[in-house]
Amino acid sequence: MTDLGKWFWIRQPEKFSVVRDGVSIVTEPHTDLWQRTYYGFCNDNAPVFQMRTGEKYFSFSVRTRFEPKRRFDQCGIAVYIDGENWLKASVEYENERFGRLGSVVTNGGYSDWATTDVPGVVREMYYRLSRRESDFLIECSENGRDWRQMRICRLVAADGEIPFGIYACSPEDSSFTAEFSEFELTDCKWNAHE
Repeated sequence: MTDLGKWFWIRQPEKFSVVRDGVSIVTEPHTDLWQRTYYGFCNDNAPVFQMRTGEKYFSFSVRTRFEPKRRFDQCGIAVYIDGENWLKASVEYENERFGRLGSVVTNGGYSDWATTDVPGVVREMYYRLSRRESDFLIECSENGRDWRQMRICRLVAADGEIPFGIYACSPEDSSFTAEFSEFELTDCKWNAHE
């Protein structure tokens, strides 16, 4: 368990709760993280709750749960360095048939989006973020034990000390409660490539 008393907000939401073993965030409408690519717009107003570390090799995992109301409602993990350099991973709600389990990496003000479809009933997911210097491994799990790789990526601005943590947002006219628990910060579980 990581000490949540050392965490800090980027854009503190109006409604939230931080207790010893968990965090809840009530999202506000029209909040999101996206930069330029394809859609042309920039949206940089989602709340992010993070801590900092200079450790170049670590793993961070968390359990997420949400009850989405509208398309694109989402909650997950993030590394938010600044408005033009960050990554996030989450399940984004689309409709009752499917959601999109995916990740976005933004380098130098341009976002990408890598996804795979999941059933629309998915409301809970574990995420694990592992760092090896400026490279990251993002994994997901339904039970917190069996992990599946989502992506390996580089965050160019992630040199030295970095922030990392959780986020939640509602890009459309929506609001929901995101719950985060089972925070764990450990030695790096992403082995060196041999």
